[in-house]
Amino acid sequence: MVKLHRKRGERNGGEQLRREVEGVLGHVNGKYSDVDWAPIRFVVRPVSRTALAGIFRSSRVGLVTPLRDGMNLVAKEYVASQDPEDPGVLVLSRFAGAAAELKTALLVNPLDPSEIGAAIHQALKMGLSERRERWTLMMDVLRGNTIDDWSANFLKALKSTRPLD
Repeated sequence: MVKLHRKRGERNGGEQLRREVEGVLGHVNGKYSDVDWAPIRFVVRPVSRTALAGIFRSSRVGLVTPLRDGMNLVAKEYVASQDPEDPGVLVLSRFAGAAAELKTALLVNPLDPSEIGAAIHQALKMGLSERRERWTLMMDVLRGNTIDDWSANFLKALKSTRPLD
């Protein structure tokens, strides 16, 4: 386990944290990479939607771990980008809004590094048939909740509320 922390009195904790993260990622990639493959891609600049879809599609594991979130489209985009013949596995915060819909993702507590690590390990060891089954169930949910359905449900919920007193 790697502990990342800001040094006492440090002004720019984000920059120090980023250096520490990059150091850990460099260590992991240095240990496990091959000539044409690295286990972790750490991208800190904007990328096009096309490039992002390609990154999602080529990822064996999608790790989406917000502490609090609404719909969380990133998780849904990851699932939708997968190759149906060889899909990756979504590891998702149980606090993400998408967790209510994407129940066959590996749901984790984002505040528990051990739980996240165990889920990543499970995802990497998961067989193809289980990955396909989980992906198919998540895609069924995504296909069954179109933007038209979402907006109709939202408006219905809005109309059912009473005015504030």
